[in-house]
Amino acid sequence: MAIADFNELNEKAEILKVLAHPVRLCIVRGLWENGGCNVSHMQSCLETPQSTLSQHLQKLKTAGIVLATREGTKIYYELNMDMIGNLLPFLFPEQ
Repeated sequence: MAIADFNELNEKAEILKVLAHPVRLCIVRGLWENGGCNVSHMQSCLETPQSTLSQHLQKLKTAGIVLATREGTKIYYELNMDMIGNLLPFLFPEQ
């Protein structure tokens, strides 16, 4: 295996590691089902403290899975479909 192939596989493994948490998977599924939304909306759906939710969103954002857009005082999150679009039907076949 070429080093370039190994590097690509390592990047994919890192994405899977970030997704390997039930709250983060729930965030991803919710964003896929509903499109973009803000933390307040996610917090009411997940019944998770905002600080905890923000930590999970930061990990997803750092990995490039989630994109953030500021509108005034609110930040809206959406999936980076270029990064994760092909994986979603595998993760959530019921959608």
